[in-house]
Amino acid sequence: MWCDNCLLLLPLRAGAMAWGVIIALYSIAGGVLLLKYGNFLYFLYPEWQLYGGVSVGVGVIALINVFALSNRSYIWTRVCKFVWPFIIVLSAIRAIIMIVRLQQNQYKIAWECDHGGQQWSDTTPPDTGTTIPSGFCTAGFSSLNTAFIVSLLVDIGFQLYALFLNWRFATRLEHYQNMHGPYGGGRQHS
Repeated sequence: MWCDNCLLLLPLRAGAMAWGVIIALYSIAGGVLLLKYGNFLYFLYPEWQLYGGVSVGVGVIALINVFALSNRSYIWTRVCKFVWPFIIVLSAIRAIIMIVRLQQNQYKIAWECDHGGQQWSDTTPPDTGTTIPSGFCTAGFSSLNTAFIVSLLVDIGFQLYALFLNWRFATRLEHYQNMHGPYGGGRQHS
């Protein structure tokens, strides 16, 4: 027996589009924050850029998924169905590495907060003119660490649900492509 509405919180197509917009918004915003301020939390040169790039990539895939759903595109829905698992695995690996690196760098982050937001460096501190956002220091490391862990786990959960919604819509397109419903020109009479 086939269940059309199993595990759906919202109507399939509109709900999947709304879910994709939410993922795109927070992923792109998080990616921009990591690209802009990630060097205050992760201290190896390309590290924060990789994390930010993955976040922006997740946002782009979510937007492609939204456009595929809005156009009822079979091809782009299948592309997203193929790409989402790789993105989820990449995001899970990124989350584990981010959490471990944040734990390793907690004394450097504390040093930055104790020195007026100046960026930590092995040699003389760089004079970039930017400082760590005050919200990072006022929250404290344990709160920052907990927020990162929770947000990364929620992100992976949201991506898994987006994969499910995309798979469900692609399956609906495959199963009902020969039927004439409201999207295929209405009901035909024999």
